[in-house]
Amino acid sequence: MITLRKITLENRRAIFNLEVSEDQRRFVASNLSSVASCYVLATNGGHPFPFAIYADEQPVGFVMITYRITGYELPTIAHDSYCILRLMIDKQHQNRGYGREAMNKILEFIRTSPAGPAHYCWISYKADNAAAKKLYESFGFRDNGEIIGDERITVLQL
Repeated sequence: MITLRKITLENRRAIFNLEVSEDQRRFVASNLSSVASCYVLATNGGHPFPFAIYADEQPVGFVMITYRITGYELPTIAHDSYCILRLMIDKQHQNRGYGREAMNKILEFIRTSPAGPAHYCWISYKADNAAAKKLYESFGFRDNGEIIGDERITVLQL
């Protein structure tokens, strides 16, 4: 069973040590960098929500959700929207359905409007990240035609 849990003093090292495979590193920042970004966002008016992803009692991944601002260039859809800024499943725990189960929990959390109301959730991804595109589309995300840097913007109406 997949759960989203707060990052605590007790689990932080385990979360920081999770990593994707070598060929996926160009798609996602480290969890330590992401948690540091959460601190910067929170102290500058942002609404970050970092979570450890657990399979039963085992940490298997990380997600960083933001509301409105991300600290990066924003697509037109960003105002009053949630962003899944980072999502990763550790290389030793991939291909077990954890990413799909985690996405269900992430969207369930977002739909509670923890930082405020929103009509959309968006994610950016690199065009050659076929696995991410397939996962996002299976949940109803659709590209909106925007590209920021080298990443496509895909949007889900909540």
